[in-house]
Amino acid sequence: MIKSFHGGVHPRDFKSITAEMPVERMPAPQKVVIPVNQHVGTPAVPVVAVGDTVKKGQLIARADAAMTSFIHASISGTVTDIAEYPSSYKDKSLAIVIESDGLDEWAPGLPMERDWKSLSVEEIHEILKSAGLVGLGGANFPTAFKLTYGPEKHIDTLLINCAECEPYLNSDYRVMMEQTDRVITGARIALKSLNVNRCIIGVENNKPKAIAAFEKACEGTGIEVMTLKTKYPQGAERMFIKALIDREIPEGKRHSDIGVVGINVGSAAAVANAVVSGIPLIERVITVSGDAVAQPKNLMVRIGTSFKDVIDYCGGYSKTPEKIINGGPMMGYAVSDLSLPTIKGVAGILVMSSDALSHDEESPCIRCGKCVDACPIGLIPSMLSILSEKGRFAEAKEDFGLLNCIECGSCAYVCPSKRRIVQYIRYAKSKNSRAHA
Repeated sequence: MIKSFHGGVHPRDFKSITAEMPVERMPAPQKVVIPVNQHVGTPAVPVVAVGDTVKKGQLIARADAAMTSFIHASISGTVTDIAEYPSSYKDKSLAIVIESDGLDEWAPGLPMERDWKSLSVEEIHEILKSAGLVGLGGANFPTAFKLTYGPEKHIDTLLINCAECEPYLNSDYRVMMEQTDRVITGARIALKSLNVNRCIIGVENNKPKAIAAFEKACEGTGIEVMTLKTKYPQGAERMFIKALIDREIPEGKRHSDIGVVGINVGSAAAVANAVVSGIPLIERVITVSGDAVAQPKNLMVRIGTSFKDVIDYCGGYSKTPEKIINGGPMMGYAVSDLSLPTIKGVAGILVMSSDALSHDEESPCIRCGKCVDACPIGLIPSMLSILSEKGRFAEAKEDFGLLNCIECGSCAYVCPSKRRIVQYIRYAKSKNSRAHA
C-alpha cells in the first residue's frame, strides 16, 4: 500500500540531473568559516582562541545546555579569527575561521571503532551529545536532544525520513544508495537510545532502487520499510508522520508529544558515524545543480566551505546566474553573498539562470481556492497573504493559524495570480515574533 496525505503538489522535480551521480568527495578547502550557531537552541561558545592549532574533528565550540550542538573543526590548521560573519542559518553568527595547514590530520584517537551493541544507553547519549549532530533535512534540530527523550515522553515509534521531495536535490538519495548499511546501523542505535522497538523507514515510490536496498538491508532487523506517494511536501514532518502512522501533531506541540521521533536519513547515517567510528559531524553530502552550474554534482563537503568554493569546484557557471539558492526551489532562499559557509543544514546549492526562473508579475487574489486545496495543513493561504499584506498580523495569527504554516510553498506554486504567499507569511511571522520579543 502506497501512503500519502491530503493536499500537496507535484512540481517537476529535475532530479534526473544528478540522481545517478555517485557522491564525489570535495578536497578540503584552504579556509573554513564555521559558525557556532548552526542549530535550534543555545549557540555554542568557542573553546579555542586565535592562534591555536587544531586538528580535524577537534571540539572547537560547545555549550552546557540541553538543546544545543557542539561544533568541531572540519580541517586541520590554525585558528585565524573568531568574529561575526555572514551565515546561511542566521543573518550573522559568531564564527571560527581556520586556515588549512595542508595536512588534513585527524584529532588524536579519531577515527576509532566501537562495538555499539556493547555500549550502555547512557554511553550512547554522551556520544550523541558530543558529536554535534543536527537534523540534516534542514530543520537544524539537535539530534541528541531527540534521541535522549526519557520515558515521560512515551515514545513508541522511530521514523526514518527518506522522502526527499524538494526538486533538484539528491543528497539524501545518494546516502540511501551509498550508505544503506550505515543508515540501518544508525536506526538501530537510535532505537536503543530511545528504548523503542518500532522503526519505520518511509521512502517515496520514485526511488525504487532505494526501497529495494532498504528492504534487503532490513531483513532480520525488525525495521519496516513503507512506500510513500511521490508528492511535495511529503518530507515535511507533519505530512510524513500523518502518511506513515496516521497521527497528527496538535497545534503548538511537537512530534514527541504524540509518541514519535523522526530523523532524516542522513542524520541516521551520521549517528552511526558518531557512535561506531567516533566521527563528529564535520562534513555532509550536498547536491549542486541548476541550469547555470557547469558540472552538477553530489558532493561530500566540509562544514564551513564557502558557497563560492563549492561552485568553483563544480566548474563555475555555464551561463549567467540569475539566482543562487540555498536548498531547494520550494523552501530554499536566494543568497547574494557567496562567501556564506555551507553549514550542517545545507542540503543543496542551486545555480539558476533567468531562463529557469519565473518572471510573472504578481496580481490580486482572485479567490479561486487552489491554494486551499493544495495546503497540506488545511489553512487558507489566500487569507493569510491578504491579511499579511495589509499588516493585520494579529488577525492572521489568531483567526487563520499563521504560525501553523510550514512555509512549504505549495500555495504559491498553484496560485494563478503568482502571489508571493510564502513571503507574505514569513513577513507576518517575523512581525508577530518581534511583537512578543
